[in-house]
Amino acid sequence: VAGAGKGALSAAVKPIFSRDLGEAKQRVRELYRAWYREVPNTVHLYQLDITVKQGRNKVREMFMKNAHVTDPRVIDMLVIKGKMDLQETIQVWKQRTHVMRYFHETETPRPKDFLSKFYEGHDP
Repeated sequence: VAGAGKGALSAAVKPIFSRDLGEAKQRVRELYRAWYREVPNTVHLYQLDITVKQGRNKVREMFMKNAHVTDPRVIDMLVIKGKMDLQETIQVWKQRTHVMRYFHETETPRPKDFLSKFYEGHDP
């Protein structure tokens, strides 16, 4: 009885854009290509201190972070957010620091315990 209700419930969930996983993957590939083509323009426009290859590697890394997602609705939401981010970048609605935030992963983690905070000079 519980299994029959579950199937009816999942069938009632309406997709955002993609009807199936294949269509969602196609949208991801289109977004990836758009970002890949935009990297040289972004590097030049924002006068970034990176090469085009580094920018494209970062795009690949950002897409691979979500490679494990298999739900078409979640994929569609990620694609929507990616398209919004791409539009903001192309239209120069971002500033240089917003774009460079993607490349600052070398920050040291903040101290968590008392002694580490003390040694760093933070208030406990």
